[in-house]
Amino acid sequence: MIAIGDTLISEDLLESYFACNLSACKGACCIEGDQGAPLLEDELSQIEKNLPAILPYLPEEQQEKIRRDGFYTYYPDGDLGTSMMNNGACVFVTSENGILGCGMEKAFFEKKSDFHKPISCHLYPVRVKTYKEFTSVNYNRWDICNPACHLGKEQETPLYLFVENALVRRFGQEWMDALKSTAEHLKEEKNS
Repeated sequence: MIAIGDTLISEDLLESYFACNLSACKGACCIEGDQGAPLLEDELSQIEKNLPAILPYLPEEQQEKIRRDGFYTYYPDGDLGTSMMNNGACVFVTSENGILGCGMEKAFFEKKSDFHKPISCHLYPVRVKTYKEFTSVNYNRWDICNPACHLGKEQETPLYLFVENALVRRFGQEWMDALKSTAEHLKEEKNS
């Protein structure tokens, strides 16, 4: 583990390679799993504010579910996350040419919304968990992402650089600079 401030970072972030390969996985992370995308409490108001701009990007069935049941829920383990459709899909999932995407992200990229997407989705496959004394930053390995691991290795894209923008969004540029410095130092030690 690597410590930066009050965060403990798994060395997997520095040693693993990753680059999303949507042509292979088809965005399966948006429909697989037993809960919706994890949300932070402060993201609720941001999504709520942007919901009128996001809804038109979603299929009618999902718009109806959001209007009827809301866009988030507390799961049995107490975690807060996006609501899910009966088929297990996140209520914000979209599909284009057989590849799943995110209605929030589409609205953001088309400058209709100022909320990109939940930080948990932006960081994926990195997962962040906050405890009383520290925050852990870990690599969540999942077999549906095996093509992304192979592509990352081919492109020589370390995981921490693949999610750099998301890490900066979550922890700030100074934290990211410290992580990059640590990665370079560990790489030099390994090569010497």
